[in-house]
Amino acid sequence: MSQGAPRIAIVGSCITRDLWPIRGGGAEQLVYVSRTSLPSLFSPPVAGFRPATPPPGGLRPGPHGALVADLQKTALQRLVAFRPTHLIVDFIDERFDLLAVGEAVASHSSEMAASGYLAQPAFRGARQIPRLSDSCGRLWRSGLRELATFIQATPLAEARLILHAARWATEQQGPHGERRALRDVALFPGRPVEIAPYNACLATYDAAFEAEMPAHARVCAEGHQIAFSAHRWGLSPFHYVPAYYDEIRRQLAALGLADAFSAPAAQPSVPAA
Repeated sequence: MSQGAPRIAIVGSCITRDLWPIRGGGAEQLVYVSRTSLPSLFSPPVAGFRPATPPPGGLRPGPHGALVADLQKTALQRLVAFRPTHLIVDFIDERFDLLAVGEAVASHSSEMAASGYLAQPAFRGARQIPRLSDSCGRLWRSGLRELATFIQATPLAEARLILHAARWATEQQGPHGERRALRDVALFPGRPVEIAPYNACLATYDAAFEAEMPAHARVCAEGHQIAFSAHRWGLSPFHYVPAYYDEIRRQLAALGLADAFSAPAAQPSVPAA
């Protein structure tokens, strides 16, 4: 592992990305891979897909870039070229169904739903693979094995591997500390879901990761997994109270990432994904 400022790569979601107020300092070198799934990471690109310019469906450039990277399969090359000193993985974005598109697999993320790309000829005949299905589980476990092999065969083997274990919140807290149950949860507009099955899926994923990747560290702030109604990105089961981010930052600092947090802990100020 090289010396100097940490180079942090994230394969995961906003729960990890939001630890760094990037505009205000800290983790100036950061690669963030999101809106994907392990089977999608190791899939061939979607043949014939053409990204639009400017981003369609009202998508911001960052989220649109994550969607395009998932469809064109550019994330792994970017990770290896970056040569991170720390690789943090979380599975919160592993909530979306998958799409089988010819030989390719892609995440049917909220960005995919909003983009209109499914109307392209490249997606003709695409087949939905429900996230909570046995088929998706088998694909995911195969992707996990590929990830383990890939890490060991590339410069990613030099990085400190960290699992950021988290669950969907089941209650929310208001700006004055009041709490109540979190209800009416949706993956994206028009797609309501129940929390418990997705948390069970995350527990399975974490356990499988820990069995497959024995040489890793783990951070978790279970007691602070509470949705925050005043979160800058809005209310969501994985937009947590400020104490959540403070605790995970503390745990990462104890793992040698203290220098990555040069700005005071605060509500995230990076572009939402």
